[in-house]
Amino acid sequence: MSSQEKPWIIGAHLGTLLGYTIAFGSFLVPLIIWLSKKEESEVIAMHAKASLNFQLSMLLYTFIAGIGIFLLIGIPFLFIIPLVNLICVILATIEADKGNLYKYPITITFVK
Repeated sequence: MSSQEKPWIIGAHLGTLLGYTIAFGSFLVPLIIWLSKKEESEVIAMHAKASLNFQLSMLLYTFIAGIGIFLLIGIPFLFIIPLVNLICVILATIEADKGNLYKYPITITFVK
């Protein structure tokens, strides 16, 4: 990872925290970074795709938990999912800063 790639890589992970303030903001930053940098740097693309796939997975799980509210089983998941998301984003950012690609747990590969 070069010094020019590092801000983009860190941004692909930390940018997902935008989702805590803007609806669907969690996947916009990694999507934009992936679309704009995938031809320039394979390393940036790998991090942005990993982050994007995780955020899309979290969005799907949140949607399912929202439906589960009607069965009362979704309520705890609406608290657990954002917490897991925050912890994983922090861990991914720390690993990215070290130059490693973090393998997000429970991720569905939407973007290959």
